[in-house]
Amino acid sequence: MVCCALTGCKSDVLICPLRPVERFRDLHPEEVADLFCVTQRVGNVVEQHFGGTSLTIAVQDGPEAGQTVKHVHVHVLPRKTGDFSRNDNVYDELQHHDKEDSPGKWRSEEEMAAEATILQKYFQ
Repeated sequence: MVCCALTGCKSDVLICPLRPVERFRDLHPEEVADLFCVTQRVGNVVEQHFGGTSLTIAVQDGPEAGQTVKHVHVHVLPRKTGDFSRNDNVYDELQHHDKEDSPGKWRSEEEMAAEATILQKYFQ
């Protein structure tokens, strides 16, 4: 029911439902359950693979919450001590990670495809 895609922000992984819906409230209960079961599984993998010791799991639900893509998605970010000077700066990064003014931070399509291939082995 859901799929994963890597984005260009600090090994951030996105998990989104296959059925495109704009807001979290538009998901059916079974889609919510599936979305968060997959989020848990992906979180375990990305934390291990990227050497994290914690996770930030975030849903930006609506434009005032920072949602820029009109499709429900969950951000899963592996975290380490000192990865941000202030812990809550991660939310600033989420707010700006896909803006056109920050392309220097983005990984290329090729880099993301290579990472997706590497992570795929955990889900065989």
